[in-house]
Amino acid sequence: MRNFLLILLLVFGYQTVSAQITGKWKTIDDETGEPKSIVSIYEKNGEIYGKVVEILNEDRKNAKCEECDEDDPRYMKPVQGMEIIKGLEKNDDGEYEDGTILDPENGSVYRCKIWREGKTLKVRGYLAFLFRTQTWYPVN
Repeated sequence: MRNFLLILLLVFGYQTVSAQITGKWKTIDDETGEPKSIVSIYEKNGEIYGKVVEILNEDRKNAKCEECDEDDPRYMKPVQGMEIIKGLEKNDDGEYEDGTILDPENGSVYRCKIWREGKTLKVRGYLAFLFRTQTWYPVN
């Protein structure tokens, strides 16, 4: 009986931890493989949002969203402190989707989906059938 309770505790404890997506995540540059930024994922009004809380490359600390659409309120605003993920909702599979993500380097806004995979966070931006998935790592 004791072993059964221990296994039950481990299974439910793992599911709770694996489902957790809020917190700080380190992003990695697709081209260089170097750490790029820290993004804080949080819940607001029942939806998931993400904000760049730190840019890790000293040369980009003061970067602005120069490529954003001029009608976007983020146009020419500092990337550090910018909300880049908006309005994700949890689906039946435990993934979050139906929101958007902004790539501040090219100003493009994509549909977004995120989910946990082990200790990492998978972040997918896509247009129709074209997509790119990044792996983000937890920040302690």
